[in-house]
Amino acid sequence: MRQVRRAVPDARPLRSDDAATGGSNAPPARQQEEKMDTLSRKVARVVVPQMVVEGAGVKLKRSIATGTLDYLDPFLLFDHFGSSNPDDYLAGFPMHPHRGIETVTYMLAGDVQHRDSIGNSGSIGAGDVQWMTSGRGILHEEMPRPRDGQMAGFQLWVNLPSSLKMTKPRYQEVPSHLIPEISREDGTRIRVIAGTLDRTHGAVTDIAADPTYLDVSVPPERNLTLPCPRGHTAFAYVFEGEGQFGPTADGPEKTLSHPRLLVFADGDTVEVCTGTSPVRFLLVSGNPLHEPIARYGPFVMNTREEIEQALRDLREGTFVRPD
Repeated sequence: MRQVRRAVPDARPLRSDDAATGGSNAPPARQQEEKMDTLSRKVARVVVPQMVVEGAGVKLKRSIATGTLDYLDPFLLFDHFGSSNPDDYLAGFPMHPHRGIETVTYMLAGDVQHRDSIGNSGSIGAGDVQWMTSGRGILHEEMPRPRDGQMAGFQLWVNLPSSLKMTKPRYQEVPSHLIPEISREDGTRIRVIAGTLDRTHGAVTDIAADPTYLDVSVPPERNLTLPCPRGHTAFAYVFEGEGQFGPTADGPEKTLSHPRLLVFADGDTVEVCTGTSPVRFLLVSGNPLHEPIARYGPFVMNTREEIEQALRDLREGTFVRPD
């Protein structure tokens, strides 16, 4: 999906230079000390999604890549799409370029039909995920279609490190039945799209940002603590129900209803509490790159000169390169 042209952002991630503690074979006293050192992440920022129109006229709720939150290293964009009105999305996203990023599409309902300039084509439906590494350059189109009158999902853009921006494009396309789901005794359900939880490995692997991407459903009257690697940039996107996340940076937990994006300060865990309503949210984290970025629409590189080269390649027909 395409993004409006934006200037190079000034925003930087909330982070700590503390190293992750990880597991330990230390004696019991040391293990107890490590346990006491575990830090619950505070909610540092709450973002209300903004309505935008992209592609050929698709209506989206955007939380990252706005004037409120421009960049959350390594996450460049986060969109929530969904409607029961086909006029909101049927025009889709005709053929357009990408270079220097990864796009992640996770479907809740309906289908997205896609094809690209290197011969790939197909369709992803409810529960499926497509993780596309654009690398040195790809042209592709995404055309949403309803199923049972519904179409909904998310798209996330993840920055690539400078060493991989000109890598060969590739796809990881995972159908719903291959995404592992953890069902806990209290009724909590967690789909592990990327990362590791409870020794369960996510369906998407070998991503430079070492991401975690979880789809979490918590029943009413429950408390949940999820690990979140210290040093990673992390956010949650609440898209159904409501819950308490926290503590917040300026006080106790606050009940937050959908749709909201929560940016977490650094720490080791994310705590969630529900009242009389359930909550469903995405928990996403990744290792920040701490590299300069130059951004022009669907191109994200490290320098303005590299952006200009991408535009020249597009004009001269050399943007998509043979193997």
